Amino acid sequence: MAVLNRMDWYELARTTNWTPSYVTEDELFPPKLSGDFGLPQDAWEKYDEPYKQTYPEYVKVQRDKDAGAYSVKAALERSRIFENADPGWKSVMKAHYGAIARGEYAAASAEARMMRFSKAPGMRNMSTLGCLDEIRHGQMQLYFPHEHVSKDRQMDWAFKAYDTNEWAMIAARHFFDDIMMTRDAISVSIMLTFSFETGFTNMQFLGLAADAAEAGDHTFANLISSIQTDESRHAQIGGPALKLLIENGHKAEAQKRVDIAVWGAWKLFSVLTGPIMDYYTPLEHRKQSFKEFMEEWIVAQFERALTDMGLDLPWYWDIFLKDIAQTHHGMHLGAYYWRPTLWWNPAAGITPDERAWLEEKYPGWNDTWGQCWDVFIDNVVDGNMAKAYPETLPYVCNMCQLPILGTPGKGWNVKDYPLEYNGRLYHFGSEVDRWVFQQEPERYAGHLSIVDRFLAGMIQPMDLGGALQYMGLAPGEIGDDAHNYAWAEVYRAMRAAKKAS
Repeated sequence: MAVLNRMDWYELARTTNWTPSYVTEDELFPPKLSGDFGLPQDAWEKYDEPYKQTYPEYVKVQRDKDAGAYSVKAALERSRIFENADPGWKSVMKAHYGAIARGEYAAASAEARMMRFSKAPGMRNMSTLGCLDEIRHGQMQLYFPHEHVSKDRQMDWAFKAYDTNEWAMIAARHFFDDIMMTRDAISVSIMLTFSFETGFTNMQFLGLAADAAEAGDHTFANLISSIQTDESRHAQIGGPALKLLIENGHKAEAQKRVDIAVWGAWKLFSVLTGPIMDYYTPLEHRKQSFKEFMEEWIVAQFERALTDMGLDLPWYWDIFLKDIAQTHHGMHLGAYYWRPTLWWNPAAGITPDERAWLEEKYPGWNDTWGQCWDVFIDNVVDGNMAKAYPETLPYVCNMCQLPILGTPGKGWNVKDYPLEYNGRLYHFGSEVDRWVFQQEPERYAGHLSIVDRFLAGMIQPMDLGGALQYMGLAPGEIGDDAHNYAWAEVYRAMRAAKKAS
């Protein structure tokens, strides 16, 4: 077979289904793990993976990728890029590594579930390579930041974050446990590889690699590019599975899984990627706003992917399109104000020039979010730093585990969407979050948000110090302003000039 063209033997070699004789089909492929959709075995054999790759080909390509990424890292180790980088960019790296590195290892388990329990032989083959991908991604994104731990303790959160009760990590685990760790193989393929990876992370890594190169961090750029090329392959696992479900009368079930995963992915993007693009990235390196990025790379491409697949846009699509111009501003403001609860130092991103850029990209920003920042700026300039830190906790959505917020100003629209279930009152930040909960309330009921835990007395003492201890944030790790409030000097000078005139 080695002398034949791959496509002369690939279909035969990867068709590895058989009729079990010592166990039943349900014992070999338990429905709870494989996906109880009632499709016969021959239907799954029609699964046609878009990436047809053999193991020897995979190993050769991955070896070359590793050689490229690690050689660039070695060549630039003495360049002091980390020491000389803009503090805002360093915060981008810290936030990314903490939120992603260990999550990649978890994704290996999700790929392994598809590898073992999928009834589609093509999916098992792709997932085998996908599992190896995710292990590689986790290893690289733990190894690359490790060299910086001795310079900055916050870099240790690449390894530490997922073992803590830090509020953003509770939100991340809540989402990833839902779509990766507690679903059957087919649902994982739809919710993780199609909805999350095809719809979000693949494009996110493309944009992040470009931003890194623009910022001069070629080590990080090569790392992210090396990962993204893997993502573009194994992100295609769910598409053929979706087609089979739709063709066999399971469109509604497939649609529901897509709708749940897309909303959860969006909420995480709003708190991580949105602030990074519109506030942390130095102004001279910003190529487009988060809203423009979402509309061009996420909305347009995902709309096409859904319609090509035969699915409808999620029922909340109009809500989503409105949110991409608003939600991340509130997430940034909240994360910055509660910056001691982060493992990175957020950049405020609100100098006069940056505010002009924000107003251009988001007309009305100064009359809404800008009003809130005006108060914050006055406190910093006046030296009232006690008022620049939180005294209480915000209320958190019982679905996405992120703060409930609304756009300030004349159209202030913050709203709670409550639901009583089994004698407990739950609070949600949107009708979509409440809808997700209602689809499988037994899946989500009983979970306590960070604020629920505070009110239940699980965090002691019941103050910011107790919360930081509960979250695992030690001195030297606690977040603060990335630029040590240097941005306030321009406002201080403006005030002095105004008094002098």
